[in-house]
Formats: sequence, structure tokens, C-alpha cells
Amino acid sequence: MTRMTSSARPLLNRRLAEFGTTIFAEMSALALSTGAINLGQGFPDTDGPEEVREAAVRALRDGLGNQYPPGPGVPELRTAVAAHQQRRYGLSYDPDREVLVTAGATEAIAASLIALLEPGDEVIAFEPYYDSYAACIAMAGGTRVPVTLRPHEDSFRLDLDELRDAVTDRTRLLLINTPHNPTGTVLTRAELAAIAELAVERDLLVVTDEVYEHLVFDDAEHVPLATFPGMRERTVTIGSAGKTFSFTGWKVGWVTAAPELVTAVRSAKQYLTYVASGPFQYAVAEALALPESYFTAFRDDMLVKRNLLAAGLEEAGFRVFRPSGTYFVTTDIRPLGETDGFAFCRALPERAGVVAIPNAVFYDHREEGAPFVRFAFCKRTGVLEEAVRRLKGVGGA
Repeated sequence: MTRMTSSARPLLNRRLAEFGTTIFAEMSALALSTGAINLGQGFPDTDGPEEVREAAVRALRDGLGNQYPPGPGVPELRTAVAAHQQRRYGLSYDPDREVLVTAGATEAIAASLIALLEPGDEVIAFEPYYDSYAACIAMAGGTRVPVTLRPHEDSFRLDLDELRDAVTDRTRLLLINTPHNPTGTVLTRAELAAIAELAVERDLLVVTDEVYEHLVFDDAEHVPLATFPGMRERTVTIGSAGKTFSFTGWKVGWVTAAPELVTAVRSAKQYLTYVASGPFQYAVAEALALPESYFTAFRDDMLVKRNLLAAGLEEAGFRVFRPSGTYFVTTDIRPLGETDGFAFCRALPERAGVVAIPNAVFYDHREEGAPFVRFAFCKRTGVLEEAVRRLKGVGGA
């Protein structure tokens, strides 16, 4: 029997009506159809440490995680996450009550926002923002309030006065991302202290996405917001194995927070995936215990790749904002005589055989992001060298 639908009401929930196919799917499809080098989507083109991969194989063979793991995550991983937070930042979390394993950081963000927001609550997020933020706020019924990071000299900076002015009586939550995707900005201690003071003063919850915590360069440092006075009890901190260990397909993320916040997030999370990535959780537990030399070598390798791509983009005529963190470089295409990032990125595979992402997709104020384009440098050195070679003539194409 054919089901009749009313033409007066669209099938898609109106909260999601503004969200179509992601730009990542579109640009990755362009890369495939043209044979272009894909510097758009942020995934490595090599696997992470062999010992971590072998740990996953061992877990599979030993029957660890092949059935449903515990809802909060396997004890070994929760203990490893707590130990990581203590060792690196002096943050003490109870593995049984204050750590929750999720299907990647994306689910952690979704579960946190769905759990903590009521319809009509305002959420302040820094734009440009990772695209799932807007969709997750919408699914929770919240209202997003963007505060724009703007170019200042060679980086994008936060205007603290603009942030303070954005807070209203309806503001429920600050959604913070540092190191910041896509701009590569790493918030300073002074900026984080000001954010913490504001959150305490206005009694705001904070969800902080720190998945690039191990990728900070030059003189930048990553400081978790939860370390500031008054913040541990109001902050949900999100981490992820994918970005640090280059196994993005495993989808292992986590939340650390006070017990009542973890309980709230778990209440939402259990009805999303319930559980996921069983054997991989055991492997990530071992990965978090790798010696410091791994994390140093990982960062140093990415720094070399950042410098390689940034120099090549500058030589090609782009204005380059060298990131202090993450594995993305944001560029300004106006020196090339271009102003429309969408049109530029859609033409770039044919013009130069390279795929990038228009930053405007990460903005509510599309005009603010129109001339900016993001490239990923989490690729093999030879791939980046070939991309640089291809981009040399883009200004005159």
C-alpha cells in the first residue's frame, strides 16, 4: 500500500531544514571524480602507531569488546582517560563516575547538547565552527549565537567584549573549541581566564571540544578550561583518539566532567549509539599510555607538514594564517583576485588538481567567511609536496 504524505509539510524536521549534504561529502566526491588531491576533509592518509593497531587486533582475538561493552565505556579506557587528564593537566577524575566513552567526539558533542539544553536556550559558539555544532544545537532545540573570530595580523582572534555582549538571560551554555578548527587558533591563558570568569559570573555551563589538544605549535600551549577556578563543576570536556592517534575510523571519544554532568550526558548518549567501538576502546586505552616521545614526535611531524604546506600556499599567492594548533591551514584568497570561497573550491580541482574547503560553511555570517579557504596538512609529505607543486600556478589560472 502506498503511503500518502501531505505536501504541506516537508518530511525533514524543520530544525534540520537548513542542513543538507555536508560540504565534506561534496568536496570528497569532487576529489574522486577529478583525481584531485584531497586536502579538504581532515583525516590522515596513513594509519597510526603499529602497536596500537596490534592492540585492537589482540582485543578482537581475545574476545574483548566483541559484544556490547559497558555503557560508560570499558573500565580500562576510562581509567586511561582519567590518568591522562591527571598526568597532563593535574585534573583528577573518577573513572567510574566522571568519565564517559562516546562514539567519537561528534557523539560527545551531540549527547552533551541534547542533554543540557531545553528548547529556546541560547548557545554561544565561536564562528567559524565545526559544522556539527550548528546541527546538534538545532536538534536540541537551542538557539545558536555566533561570536566571530576575526583576522588579526597572522591569526584569528577572539573579541572578549563581543563575547560578553553576546550573553543574555537566555544563554545556557558556551560551546568552546580550542585548539580551534578551522582557524588553528589556540586560546591563551588570559582569554581562557576571562571566559571562565564570565561563565562563573553568569552561571553558564560550558562544553569544550579539545580534540586537538596534542597538536599545538610554536609558543602556544593547550590549557583545559576545566583547570580554571570555578570551572571543573560546570565544564564538560571532550577528547578524542582519532586526531591524536590517526585512527579516525575507530570513532572513540570521551567526556570528562563532574558526576552530575556525566550522568546527564550519558542519559542522552545511551539512546544515540548506546555503545560502540568495543575492541577499539581497549586499544585506545593502551595508546593513551604511550610514552611522551610518541606525542612529541607526532606534533613535530605535523609541524614540519604545516610549514611545508603554509610555505607552498604563500608561494602560490594565498594569504596564509599559520595555525597555532590543529592540522588545518586557513588562507585568504583575495590576493589571488578571488572573493567567493565556494566558487573557488568548486573550481580548484579542475584548475589545480587539489581539493579544499570553503570556510563560509562554518559561519552563520557567511559574508565573514566568504574569502577564506581551509586546507588539511595531515597527509603524507609526498602528497603535500605534490599539492604544493600543483597549486603554484593557481593565481594565474
